[in-house]
Amino acid sequence: MRYRMLPAVAAGAAGVVVGLFAPATATAEPPPRPPNCTAADLANVASGVAGATSTYLWAHPDVNDFYTSLHSREQEEVPDATRAYFDANPQAHADLAGIRQPLTDFRDRCGIAPPDQPLGLGQ
Repeated sequence: MRYRMLPAVAAGAAGVVVGLFAPATATAEPPPRPPNCTAADLANVASGVAGATSTYLWAHPDVNDFYTSLHSREQEEVPDATRAYFDANPQAHADLAGIRQPLTDFRDRCGIAPPDQPLGLGQ
């Protein structure tokens, strides 16, 4: 199971917004986007997910401490440490996946690929 790091949602959303609305180089007109798939819609969903994640981390100091501790690790250690943590804490994984679900649903509905992130919560 792949994991995705929730605290990076806002940064990932900004990257998606840039990629989603960057000028196209092809001459053909792209198909119209589904309704409510604008940059503003994405920012709204991403900010809600980020806010809910912050609230969850404040209410669960053990999970907050784990994510905070990742900053002191070597980059190559982070994916395995994250997997091990969530394997040992499946409820935290389920909780955070649920918090992230609106962003996953938005991407699915609007045809936006998730950002390429090396770790965190799986989809």
